Amino acid sequence: MFRISQFMRELAQAERDGSYPIVRQRSATGPVVIWNLIRRCNLTCKHCYALSADHDYPDELTNAEVNTVMDDLKRFGVPVLILSGGEPLLRPDIFEIAERAKAMKFYVGLSTNGTLIDAPMADRVTVQGFDYVGISLDGLRETHDKFRRKQGAFDASLGAVRLLRDRGVKVGLRYTMTDMNAADLPDLMQLMHDEGVDKFYFSHLNYAGRGNIHRGRDAHFAATRAALDRLFDAAWLAAKEGRTLEYVTGNNDADGVYLLLWVQRHLPQWADAVQARLQAWGGNASGLYVANIDNVGHVHPDTMWWHYDLGSVRKRPFSQIWADTSDPLMAGLKLRPRPVTGRCGACAHLAICGGNTRVRAQQVTGDPWAEDPGCYLDDAEIGLTNSDAPRVKTTAFRDRLRVVSA
Repeated sequence: MFRISQFMRELAQAERDGSYPIVRQRSATGPVVIWNLIRRCNLTCKHCYALSADHDYPDELTNAEVNTVMDDLKRFGVPVLILSGGEPLLRPDIFEIAERAKAMKFYVGLSTNGTLIDAPMADRVTVQGFDYVGISLDGLRETHDKFRRKQGAFDASLGAVRLLRDRGVKVGLRYTMTDMNAADLPDLMQLMHDEGVDKFYFSHLNYAGRGNIHRGRDAHFAATRAALDRLFDAAWLAAKEGRTLEYVTGNNDADGVYLLLWVQRHLPQWADAVQARLQAWGGNASGLYVANIDNVGHVHPDTMWWHYDLGSVRKRPFSQIWADTSDPLMAGLKLRPRPVTGRCGACAHLAICGGNTRVRAQQVTGDPWAEDPGCYLDDAEIGLTNSDAPRVKTTAFRDRLRVVSA
């Protein structure tokens, strides 16, 4: 996750104080764990990475197994649990799980489509004390209902936002942009302000699940850049005015480089400091600072890698699976710099983005170390002045992994 507002607040502070805040490296604690506790969902969204549907799925982790895993996560230093699905509110023991997680001092988030949150459910969510609730909106009413494949989904989700907001719950909007809904972004950002919501999560389309099926509908790069410009400008205005709005992005670590370019244009006196700050951030966190456990206990480098299984928490503790670099993909993900090729390997800003999102490269080419086809930066912006970045012919996925693990 790229925290635009955090960088903008640091820049605003630098403008006031005359010096940029001290650069801090990422924490060495365990990863943020996004936990798909249930696969069942009452919706069948076009970009669902879990390919969920409204029926029960077999062999999901029991409550006792969840507790055992949670104990291991705590010992391993995991600071954050994001409880997800499917639709997590369909899991009968979701509040029992959340209560135990809060008692263990995890930061606990809930990722929901919001359609099941009426007033009584909003009361339960409020009493439970989730640190954050993210609700997905893909656009305004017509667009959202089309994405969610259910008429009335928008009104139900927006109603959930209002119910939680009025009860003092920290709630945010989550939006995944494709060329089918890019035009709705300005209106959604306005909706955020009109509804008094304090967080907006902008997700680039990642090629997983139904997102992989629809990857041909990925927003064109010009639209992506325009969207980032809008988010940067909104975050900078909020930072200057001292408002605590949060704008964050996910699934495209080129956003860090694009922010540096923004700073070079608008606040060049802080460009060197921001570059050092971005390098300390380090870009893509898959396999490092973010992890995923699916509904049947399989561990993945992040939520978009469901087709790649690192092991099962039923057979080995998460802590052992996550630390095991005998798996060639994990070995490569944990390397700095990563063994990326093509434009990514030649990029002058590899230390900032970390090679970006490896799953897109793997889904398109079969090679997780190929250049990321979702990078929207041009050759000049990444230091390739002759527009002939080395494009390495990819070998089979398994052969490339042997190279990494050798």
